[in-house]
Amino acid sequence: MKQENPMLEKLKEILPAIRANANKAIELRRVPDENIEMLHGIGLNRAFLPKAYGGLEISLPEFTDCIAALAGACCSTAWAYSLLCTHNHQMAMYNKQAQEEFWGDNPDAVASSSIAPFGKHEETEGGIIFTGDMKWSSGVDHADWIIVGFLRPNESGEKVYSFAVIPRSEFTIIDDWYSVGMQGSGTKTARIEGVFVPEHRIQAAADMMEGRHAGRDLYPDSKIYHTPYRPYFACGFAAMSLGVAERMLEVYKELTQNRVRAYTGAQVRESIPPILRIAESYQQVAAARAYLEKTWEEHKEYGERHEYPTRYVLAHWRTNQAYAIKMCVEAVNRLWAVMGASNWYEDRESQRLWHESNMTAAHAYTDYDVCAQILGRELLGLEPDPSLL
Repeated sequence: MKQENPMLEKLKEILPAIRANANKAIELRRVPDENIEMLHGIGLNRAFLPKAYGGLEISLPEFTDCIAALAGACCSTAWAYSLLCTHNHQMAMYNKQAQEEFWGDNPDAVASSSIAPFGKHEETEGGIIFTGDMKWSSGVDHADWIIVGFLRPNESGEKVYSFAVIPRSEFTIIDDWYSVGMQGSGTKTARIEGVFVPEHRIQAAADMMEGRHAGRDLYPDSKIYHTPYRPYFACGFAAMSLGVAERMLEVYKELTQNRVRAYTGAQVRESIPPILRIAESYQQVAAARAYLEKTWEEHKEYGERHEYPTRYVLAHWRTNQAYAIKMCVEAVNRLWAVMGASNWYEDRESQRLWHESNMTAAHAYTDYDVCAQILGRELLGLEPDPSLL
């Protein structure tokens, strides 16, 4: 039996307004300000904020249910906002000084990110000098900070994948997000030029994955911070794909029940192919939800026990989400293929959902060709391939 989700009930009250803004998000090429205000208004941005700063520390299943519902209304909003929220989980792994700088004066502060290691740096006393055009920073227009990736040599010369946290005052936004899908996510480039980042705002990704992070002793009673950062960072991608697929089923059903063929006047809903397509897609999406809910519940249970997963479990968690996205995209594409030419108009919700669905499978983390190799190697007892993210 699923637990109650008060945040989801609050979210449902504002979803009609967010759905009504979906085309506005596309026109603006970023999330409309009023969407951010509504979501902040119900406190969703505080989902993973430490309770010490007025946060909620809700469970991963509760959060992903919210993101799936939000994606059904406007996936662009869900994409950007999910990341703004999940970065709070990552920030809770930094030391107290960094957290005070981040939330001390503004508990509603959020970060976007650009974590591919594009950034260049120079070592300097007390930290680094960071420079880079950091691409694909979803929701950056609404961010107070940015988390950026770079490779930092350790004492033995090995390059260590690391993150630096930089305030909004020290980067500029390059308005270059012109896409054919998820236009409203505002996934723009942040330009950072010679910015000093102090040591306390730098951490190695592996430390956040394996429980060696600087903030590990700050919240001993928390049920969500004694976990690897990456599953929380990535959880929204699969939740969004699920939400879009569930919404596409509704749109297809509504369309097909009233649709007649233009040249013959035949009722489409009485034809065998549409009946078969909605049945298979319905079951595929239901299977994806069940698979994801089981995976997210495992995340929750591990966090409650303060138990870090083995490499084998991590490989499953990573690839389970990508496989569920694969199922959701297949379900959407099966329906889209027979929805008719009128659905190609730009203002039709169905074509927006189709674009959004396929975009959820385009992220480096959701590439199933990569994920299948990761899981296959693990199942066969092979060492991980470092060329696979």
